[in-house]
Amino acid sequence: MNIGILLPGFSSDEHDWAIPVQLNLVREMARGDDVHVLALRYPHRQDRYRVHGAEVISLGAGQVRGLRRLRLWWDALRTLRRLHREKPFDVLHAMWADETGLIAVWAGKWLGVPVVVSIAGGELAGFTDIGYGLQRSAFSRWIVERALRADAVIPACSYTKRLIAQAGYRVPETRIRQIALGVDTARFTPGEHPARGKTLIHAASLVGVKDQAILLQAFARLDEDVSLVIVGEGPERGNLETLAAGLGITERVQFVGAVHHLDMPDYYRNAALNVLTSHHEGLGMVTLEAAACGLPTVSTAVGLLPDVPEMGVTVPVGDDAALAVAIQTLLNDEKRRTALAQSAYATIQTRFTIQHTVAHFRAFYREIM
Repeated sequence: MNIGILLPGFSSDEHDWAIPVQLNLVREMARGDDVHVLALRYPHRQDRYRVHGAEVISLGAGQVRGLRRLRLWWDALRTLRRLHREKPFDVLHAMWADETGLIAVWAGKWLGVPVVVSIAGGELAGFTDIGYGLQRSAFSRWIVERALRADAVIPACSYTKRLIAQAGYRVPETRIRQIALGVDTARFTPGEHPARGKTLIHAASLVGVKDQAILLQAFARLDEDVSLVIVGEGPERGNLETLAAGLGITERVQFVGAVHHLDMPDYYRNAALNVLTSHHEGLGMVTLEAAACGLPTVSTAVGLLPDVPEMGVTVPVGDDAALAVAIQTLLNDEKRRTALAQSAYATIQTRFTIQHTVAHFRAFYREIM
């Protein structure tokens, strides 16, 4: 097949982990198909180059808005038409139901090519208090509505699938297929020996939607022999450090900042539990990465984990007391935690590798072609 993938940004070379799961996906897909990636905004250069056997066309638009954004969309459409003339696409797949999905739908109608649009992030969310999600403005909602007119729409989990109707979009059940992005199990693997101790890991950007404030409030309720490692950087770091000091937990919380993607497995292997506290997750890739390393997760009831209790425990969003109880209970029950670690790892191997994702995508492409 000749597959066109549309993304807001993609790796500038094989060593650039801009969006790790997308780099893994393209690498695996290019092993059996012709893959062309159209990257609208990143890298910040106009170029045509190859990454792991796939051809990447970057438009280098950066953060353009207004009329310049319309010009970007037109340039993207013309680029897709040119590529289609060079070798006709069998399918176009936009990995977000945002402007990439809108462009893919327009291009598909123009070129007579079936279009798949994935829902990957905050397309169906709208939290005005923390400035997150595309449902906060009429124009963004219009973009999402057009993107969801694709021949097929792919949510990663039941939580995201429910949000389609809750956000007011009428997408027939026949056009929806639930497929999760998988993890690279060649890199994310368990350690030689299970981690001991009571160290928690939280890996996420330090932004409002990840709600690390609830994480710290819950952590303050835990036994004093528990420690917390927070991996990630973002605008909320200063506020979170101040909160940790006010809660009297500074000495037990380590803010390590940004960590290279390839170094993440060691952080998972050295922890007893992974903790995710988001208001919203389209999937929650850290849950899969942790599970691949033999680490169960305690998470708010968003993203994939509610569908897969074999990988961990969920609690209501924003409930620091429930979160603390769930964490402490698992920390005190080594037998149950070990069983969850084993079932989490087994679930990844049988359902959620990047190879599973590519196999599901390929089969689905053939259905709609």
